[in-house]
Amino acid sequence: MKDFSWLSRTSLLIGEEVLKRLSEKHVLIVGMGGVGSFAAEFVARAGIGKITIIDGDIIDTTNRNRQLPALHSTIGQSKSAVMATRLLDINPELELTNIANFIDPDKVEQCLATSPDFIIDAIDSITPKVQFLVQAYAHQLPIVSSMGAGAKLDPTQLQVVDISKTYNCPFAQQIRKNLKSHGIYKGITTVFSPEEIIKESLMHTDGKNYKKSAYGTISYMPATFGAVVASVAIRKLIGEAI
Repeated sequence: MKDFSWLSRTSLLIGEEVLKRLSEKHVLIVGMGGVGSFAAEFVARAGIGKITIIDGDIIDTTNRNRQLPALHSTIGQSKSAVMATRLLDINPELELTNIANFIDPDKVEQCLATSPDFIIDAIDSITPKVQFLVQAYAHQLPIVSSMGAGAKLDPTQLQVVDISKTYNCPFAQQIRKNLKSHGIYKGITTVFSPEEIIKESLMHTDGKNYKKSAYGTISYMPATFGAVVASVAIRKLIGEAI
């Protein structure tokens, strides 16, 4: 018998039966950076009973401004390993799978083979993100995808829309362009911000892990994206219309 006592406040809000249903659901979260790490925590704290997290990156000192697992004491450690420890400390009964690998485009199919009840895509590199979305779309798996949280400051502007309705987001623009080459024009729920980007915050990178550039970020924006994508997953799983 599972212990639901720690979820008493959640039960007051959504009811015991719904809470039990959530405890039987499987959520797959890809990317344990600024968005995905907070999303994973919120999903775990909502009482989801089975979670798979995927990320092959290690914690860098520059992650400390925005990523949940990034502390001075965790620099150099695996992001997914730190998050796995944290999630199990929140809920020791959690059925957790930790895949400490990057999402290689050739291995996407394997990641989706478990047919999760919901997917949170927090991948921040275009090529693996597009491949992941294409496969999830082909399998008709329920998914919410985070667009760019960088170069923006106002968390109140976040919206939940179909990917075809995103704008003022260079990252979303690139994702849409690549998806169109696969014949996908709509049908993927996204979280994005229409706030005008701060162009001066752009920097070029070494191109590792399919990422050639990145925008500056502020502490609360990725976390807010994480909260919203987690809310989409939970609300969908309990049957709310979004």
